[in-house]
Amino acid sequence: MDFRKAIEGYCMIGFYNYTVVLTYIGLASAVFGMTQVFGGNYRAALLCLIVCGTCDMFDGKIARAKKDRTKQEKVFGIQIDSLCDLVCFGMFPATLGYSLTAGKEGLMVLGTVAAVLFVLGAVIRLGYFNVMEQERQEVTEEHRKYYQGLPVTSVALILPCVYILSVYFNFLPLAQTYNVAMIVIAFLFVLDFKVRKPGNIGVIAMTVAGLAVLAGVLIFCE
Repeated sequence: MDFRKAIEGYCMIGFYNYTVVLTYIGLASAVFGMTQVFGGNYRAALLCLIVCGTCDMFDGKIARAKKDRTKQEKVFGIQIDSLCDLVCFGMFPATLGYSLTAGKEGLMVLGTVAAVLFVLGAVIRLGYFNVMEQERQEVTEEHRKYYQGLPVTSVALILPCVYILSVYFNFLPLAQTYNVAMIVIAFLFVLDFKVRKPGNIGVIAMTVAGLAVLAGVLIFCE
């Protein structure tokens, strides 16, 4: 008996193959990261955000490597990727941002506004991407060359950098800087401009940048 067909046909709904493993690992990392935010362990939370970004960088490549995906599996991949992205790069960073303002008089309003705008920007962008990507895949098999607006996954590098710089430069108040950055990013999510997708060299450059950010988190964050 085909174990995968048994799962899909008799036990659980969904599509189960290796193409979604990294996506689910990223989601698990985000949920664990949020538990660390609640405990005030921001270093662990930022490390989890970097793990989310790393998983997202490669999950699409793995999915495209599977040549026998059905149309349903492709559509499911688009949907599940965006749903997980909303948690990993929407709710998770917003939770961290609000936590930085919690209990601080005069800052909780900023934290609330930033969190709302950030998640709203992320969900609008991801919903729009789902519609446009599904339409695009119905007419062409070519890989997308540009993003419209700032990709939500970019926050896995941007926000840890903001956190590190705020900690390193003492004159930058962490809670205010992080939450203002979230507001700016929220508008960049939905602003209509093109961002070129990274090729192999771009992926290498982002990997190096990610390692540098990882080192910064380990050295400067608590």
